[in-house]
Amino acid sequence: MDIATILGVVIAIGSILGGQALEGGHIGSILQLTAFIIVIGGTIGACCVQNPLPVVIKAMGSLSLAISNPHHDVKGTITQILDLANVSRKQGLLALEGKIKDLHDPFFKKGLQLIVDGTDPKALQEILEIEVEHHEEEGVLAAKVWEAAGGYAPTVGILGAVLGLIHVMENLADPSKLGGGIAVAFVATVYGVGAANLFFLPIANKIKLKLKEEAGLRTMVILGLVGLAQGENPRLLQEKLESYLPQNERTKDEKK
Repeated sequence: MDIATILGVVIAIGSILGGQALEGGHIGSILQLTAFIIVIGGTIGACCVQNPLPVVIKAMGSLSLAISNPHHDVKGTITQILDLANVSRKQGLLALEGKIKDLHDPFFKKGLQLIVDGTDPKALQEILEIEVEHHEEEGVLAAKVWEAAGGYAPTVGILGAVLGLIHVMENLADPSKLGGGIAVAFVATVYGVGAANLFFLPIANKIKLKLKEEAGLRTMVILGLVGLAQGENPRLLQEKLESYLPQNERTKDEKK
């Protein structure tokens, strides 16, 4: 689980509620179900109008990417590739077939299977790069739904404020109903702006960041697999792959 995402949401909401309490206000005064329904329902509806339903569903599923914390073991992947390179150098590419079952990454498995099947290195690179590009494009489409939600929410919040004021104007003769209408008016604006800037837009950016990290790892895997297919010297391949490691780890490796 990505602690930063959870912690960020908790801190943001906690700060708002805490600030409200410090000012002497009641937390219950900003917990308005009507305003919540207007803002969230209106935002979801607008996103459904803008995007095809499968994209919206995928966007909802991509929330798990922002919350989860997939471990990208770059160093471990490099070690796997180099082990395969040494096996290939000694026993030939067909010897790699028995190693496919030991891999857990479907992308890595697919690439290695293509090598064993005798795919030309250039064709191998093209196939895998297309898959990476397609996967990233799908993820970015999902992230853009969250971005769109961040754009619509404040506007829907203003719509909720106007509806609340209309309710107030309709009940000027009944002072007992004025408070609720005014509360909905202002709280709807808070919900719209808050949801956009504390949740929707940060989630979109977090998804894009994790997609970029995953694409970087897969690009490294492609480099390694192409090197395997070309029969590249394992030592030279190691130098290339280790450029994907953080500088501090590379420095430590060199000292060793």
